[in-house]
Amino acid sequence: MTAQRIALVTGANQGVGYALVEGLAARWNPDDLVLLTGRNRSRVAEAAARAGGASTTVARVEGRPLDVTDAGAVARMAAGLAGQYGGIDVVVSNAAARITPDLPQEKQADAFVDVANGGTHAILRSFGPVVRPGGRLIVVASALGTLGNLDERLHPLFENASLDEVESLVESWRTAVHAGTAQDLGWPQWINVPSKVAQVAAVRAVASERRETDLEEGTMVAAVCPGLVDTPASRPWFEDFSQARTPAEAAAVVLDFVLAEPVDPAAYGELVRDGKVLPWLSARHG
Repeated sequence: MTAQRIALVTGANQGVGYALVEGLAARWNPDDLVLLTGRNRSRVAEAAARAGGASTTVARVEGRPLDVTDAGAVARMAAGLAGQYGGIDVVVSNAAARITPDLPQEKQADAFVDVANGGTHAILRSFGPVVRPGGRLIVVASALGTLGNLDERLHPLFENASLDEVESLVESWRTAVHAGTAQDLGWPQWINVPSKVAQVAAVRAVASERRETDLEEGTMVAAVCPGLVDTPASRPWFEDFSQARTPAEAAAVVLDFVLAEPVDPAAYGELVRDGKVLPWLSARHG
């Protein structure tokens, strides 16, 4: 990595995203820059000021409004940062839309999928090419994202799929959700599961095209599961939080992986939790 390192975290106004910014700013040097991004301009500015003024902050923190559902805006930011800094060292795609159990899934599907999947695709497409050699391209995902969480009828659709094919699969699934046919086709009722599987599949697709060069250069592309985190978004869906992590604890685990040297080839392109690869064909762990 260069003398000045540049990082970007999406969905960083609060929760794990904000904790990732704080944690990275604490671990890096004064010459380094951590960009905190989110959709709401005022919230981004407030969060960046708070993170930049934290007692543990060492690196500079700046806020940049970014709507990850706007692929054009994502592309412009990636190009702008590449032009300004010559590339970027760490990209963490963390943006997510909240869903609740008290509303029908189909009424929440579009906003959720646009952020979680459309945003992931946009980040991978636009920031992948501008990650510097030795950098990190990371998607914060979930143990729900292993293929074993889906009906076996759906497995062939995701196996060895390209990013374009994953994107098409997401749209087909979304259409089925709205048509009321998703469960007949084998899709789980909870939209979080197919969304997370598609996130990991997107990472695998991009990694498969870059693997040889990235490993030679010490670059890591991966999906990372922070474990169960106690946040307002997760509270409605789970009952037992006795083993849950705080956002800061979850961020620390993710950053341990992101900043690890050297790159572990076995983890490249995979879904990783607590430093260990979750097999693609396995069901959810714990």
